[in-house]
Amino acid sequence: MASLPIRRDLSAAELRALARKESDARVLRRLLALAMALDGTNREEAARQAGMDRQTLRDWVVRYNAEGVDSLRDRERPGRPALLAPELEEELRQLIEAGPDLERDGVVEYRVRHIRGLALRHFGVDYSRSGMQGRLHRMKLSYLKPRPIHPKADPAAQEAFKKTSPG
Repeated sequence: MASLPIRRDLSAAELRALARKESDARVLRRLLALAMALDGTNREEAARQAGMDRQTLRDWVVRYNAEGVDSLRDRERPGRPALLAPELEEELRQLIEAGPDLERDGVVEYRVRHIRGLALRHFGVDYSRSGMQGRLHRMKLSYLKPRPIHPKADPAAQEAFKKTSPG
């Protein structure tokens, strides 16, 4: 059975030159496999050297023939959309970093459940506990809490006590 022909608008050398500039390892392997196949390497051997099987290489040849080099990039995968739109994530971050207000939030420190409530009140999104922990992690925020400070604490009185206490 004859191999599927590969379009020849770019030579094997040009495909290798593109591969050298490529930052995505998957695209790089696909370009090199196509270049090897254009050079006359057995398709099975070209696929093996590129870390794929022969059928996968054939699928990439079909896409390359139809759409060119740009088709060798992974397409966006479908998935469940994020509960909170990316443009609102910065606003949530600012609300969290500003900290809770005892009058408004009824707490002196945020815990994950309080941040979930904050997101529900402000944005109408209801995260699970683990979902909010994941969101905080992606925002590079910790959901671990620092030592609490009482809202009526007097820093000046604490400093004066430290200066007068033995120890």
